[in-house]
Amino acid sequence: MFFEDKFVVGLTGGIGSGKSSVSKEFENLAIDVIDADVIAREVVLPGTPALSQISSYFGNDVLNEDGSLNRAILRQRVFNNDVEKEWLNALLHPAIRQRMAIAIKDTTSPYCILAVPLLIENNLTSLVNRVLVVDCPETLQIQRASRRDGSNASLIKSIINSQVPRETRLSVADDIIVNDGSLAEIPRLVNELHIKYLQLAKN
Repeated sequence: MFFEDKFVVGLTGGIGSGKSSVSKEFENLAIDVIDADVIAREVVLPGTPALSQISSYFGNDVLNEDGSLNRAILRQRVFNNDVEKEWLNALLHPAIRQRMAIAIKDTTSPYCILAVPLLIENNLTSLVNRVLVVDCPETLQIQRASRRDGSNASLIKSIINSQVPRETRLSVADDIIVNDGSLAEIPRLVNELHIKYLQLAKN
């Protein structure tokens, strides 16, 4: 599903690969970035139909005292339960996909970035013209994610194992940013792609 008059770059990568740093750099270049994680939070805000269905299905123990979704508890509930995970995905994925499509149509920059951690896993590559993968070795993913989230290494490894293998992600990529060094390298790497994407969007 390519969008008429819109050139969309799908940005993805494993946990701790540096997707957020890359996204921010595109934003610094005045490129519209659509963040799937932000949209995923919006579709389950208090008062939304999705949150009402989630609390009916899982019970009120997945809600915080203020009525908002306790994402950590819900994540624990579904992580090792395929039936519950499939039910949740069937509810949320169409709503998130619809919101992403609207957001893409509303962009005004020469091209836009659709940042989706599970772009490949959730079969969303049909929404984009190109796939940009941020890549780094697994040992570095674990170090960064541990430092950022305070999670233990075994939890991060289980998240890595639940995502597509690194080789699969790289095989789908049209463009790759190898983020295994200093963050100071990212502006240069992003700027090189920015020039390329401006040209591709024109064509």
